[in-house]
Amino acid sequence: MKKILLTISLVALTVMTAVAQDVTGKWKTIDDETGEAKSVVEIYKENGKIYGKVVEIFDASKRDRTCTECSGSDKNKSIMGLVIIKGLEKDGDEYNDGTITDPTNGKVYKCYIELDGPNTLDVRGYIGFSLLGRTQTWKRVN
Repeated sequence: MKKILLTISLVALTVMTAVAQDVTGKWKTIDDETGEAKSVVEIYKENGKIYGKVVEIFDASKRDRTCTECSGSDKNKSIMGLVIIKGLEKDGDEYNDGTITDPTNGKVYKCYIELDGPNTLDVRGYIGFSLLGRTQTWKRVN
């Protein structure tokens, strides 16, 4: 009986750890220069890849803005609801080979994301190779 309970406990712990270590969910974006919370991005899986869209903007004066500097199909789209993370693929502990759009200037960067604990996500946008870029730390929203 003790072996069965121990086995069930280990399986439950493994499942809870796997769920807690998932990048999907809602994340509060924190500006890496000001330390200020700016928005909430919902990260989700679609066709085996990771995407993220803006679902909340904290500054009421910026909620109705559009991405005038964006190009292609994102040009002049509302920033609220805009998919800013596109096409990331799992590679070990990180997700990479996708892009992230900065909706304030419309620039598109290569991107990778990596969990730093169950409730902290490091998001790096870069040009060329990852040493030339910036990292923001986002916090999970419960």
